[in-house]
Amino acid sequence: MLIDGKKIAEEIQLEIQEKIKQLKFRPPSLAVVLIGNHPPSQIYVNRKTQACESVGIHSVKISLPETITEEELLKKIHDLNEDYSIDGILVQLPLPAHFNPMKITHFIDPKKDVDGFNPYNVGKMLIGESDGFLPCTPLGIKVLIEKYGIDITGRHALVIGRSNIVGKPLAALLMQGAPVGNATVTVAHRYSTDLKKFCLLADIIIVAIGQPKFITADMVKDGAVIIDVGINKIEDKTKKTGYRIVGDVDFDNVAPKCSYITPVPGGVGPMTIAMLLNNTLHAYLSKRVAGD
Repeated sequence: MLIDGKKIAEEIQLEIQEKIKQLKFRPPSLAVVLIGNHPPSQIYVNRKTQACESVGIHSVKISLPETITEEELLKKIHDLNEDYSIDGILVQLPLPAHFNPMKITHFIDPKKDVDGFNPYNVGKMLIGESDGFLPCTPLGIKVLIEKYGIDITGRHALVIGRSNIVGKPLAALLMQGAPVGNATVTVAHRYSTDLKKFCLLADIIIVAIGQPKFITADMVKDGAVIIDVGINKIEDKTKKTGYRIVGDVDFDNVAPKCSYITPVPGGVGPMTIAMLLNNTLHAYLSKRVAGD
């Protein structure tokens, strides 16, 4: 069965839109900070701000030159931390080489950290507390598994990739003693030997390594669940753009063996943005409940 992330994301965004319409105060607001002119980052930021506007979240796009210093960027984040009218803060990654991304993301107020990268929120996630912010892509995957009623309790989940954005937090979520958890989790990475062996043992494979069509049919057992986080461009002269987007999974050949599989595009990607909107609304509502 195809896991339609686009459809689920649209349903979630409609729910968010309805909740925002019922608010008695100002709408939630998200500040998105973009440094430099990195074309993919500009596209991602535009998608995020457009999604915000579509559900009624006020977005503030802050474009800064690549020549800005780390001290100047931290001052801008400090100002956003102190600004009551801003509920969520997102600094678009990757950053130019002269920045320390960990230092920048760690400086964001945990209560406004809608990307879920601040150590305070990471710690809450690891110990199973539910009142922090979860990283958007792992959270989106968790929601997809839940929406499609896929029971992962006791099953072997293989996470391929150990990034701080996807792999590590996703592994933590899948092993938690909570709904959409209790899986037996293996994490593989570039130094893992005999990866095919681990893949064939896995009931669920989540791959996020940025290598087009890396997972092939001979690496997947019958009935497996495949979650493909990869987004890769490959040459395709039949397209006007000269390329097409594919995932880390050889979809056409792997799909017939699977019980569930996400397409690329239209799978995990739309869920990432939907979870960003959800986290921003959560930040706004938490502030109201706390009386801040």
